[in-house]
Amino acid sequence: MAGKVGIKEVARQAGVSVGTVSNVINNPDLVSDETRIRVRAAIERLGYVRSETARQLRAGQSRIVAMLVLDLANPFFAEVAKGAERALRDVGLGVMVCNSAGSPSEEADYLALFAEQRVRGVLVTPADGSGRTVETLRARGIPFVLVDRSLPEDQGCSVSVDDVLGGDMAVRHLIAAGHRRIAYVGGPMHLAQVRDRFTGGRNAVREAGLPDDVLTPLDSDRLDVAAGRDAGARLLGLADRPTAVFCANDLLALGVLQALFAAGVRVPHDIALVGYDDIEFAAAAAVPLTSVRQPAARIGRTAAELLLAETDETGPDAHAHAHRRIVLQPELVVRDSSRA
Repeated sequence: MAGKVGIKEVARQAGVSVGTVSNVINNPDLVSDETRIRVRAAIERLGYVRSETARQLRAGQSRIVAMLVLDLANPFFAEVAKGAERALRDVGLGVMVCNSAGSPSEEADYLALFAEQRVRGVLVTPADGSGRTVETLRARGIPFVLVDRSLPEDQGCSVSVDDVLGGDMAVRHLIAAGHRRIAYVGGPMHLAQVRDRFTGGRNAVREAGLPDDVLTPLDSDRLDVAAGRDAGARLLGLADRPTAVFCANDLLALGVLQALFAAGVRVPHDIALVGYDDIEFAAAAAVPLTSVRQPAARIGRTAAELLLAETDETGPDAHAHAHRRIVLQPELVVRDSSRA
């Protein structure tokens, strides 16, 4: 029976009005201690659970924010989600975190679910690079903020890191160490982050006056450790083996590191290695990993604050929200994996 008992039954059992029960749940300060204790006892005895859906319909706004990330197995996105959750919990909101696994079709399914659940808003890192994600949310009237992805201010709010600059930093560092054969282990090229990091690396090559083939892409269909191990095995099989590897994220870099270690290839003596994100495991690797750091928790917190500003129906600027495009700066953290 738990969850099926109505508020009228609670009121009858406690000998109070339905309005009093509602006040005990939503505005307990308006009710005397004696009445509050009696009503809560009836709630506990009957197993009453209020209908959040009904409450949302009455209040006109949900207390749940949806967050859709590319890969919850990646500690970077877990840290982004934690940053957003802390900001939202501080104002009494809950977060429903979902994982698109980088799939545009799964992303579309989740967006439909969020619309059905009438969430307050959505924080999303799009898996679909066509722009359909933004159009779907806008068409359904769902407030949103893009996370780890840039968007023009006239189209909505976004929080991202300058991945072109990050890629430039990584490859410039390797070129300065004397490397002239550098492999870029990326992921699915429909992801803007993967493309931008390669673009930044190619910019560094050209700015150094070197030919484009100094940086050679080695694509993968995933961005995890297993894909990194596969890429490492392919690198070892090349006739003209690179002297350095730049990976699109740290999980790929850790996988490459495993493959190189298994083959007896020394890092950085034989092959230097640079990752991206600077997750916690980067510094703790067998050879501490050089990485381009992204301020993950700050990304999540900032995105949540932008969404709160857009969905605030009570503040003085509730109807004058101005979209913002926030681009944070990356930082190169040099460790043993790339030191000469």
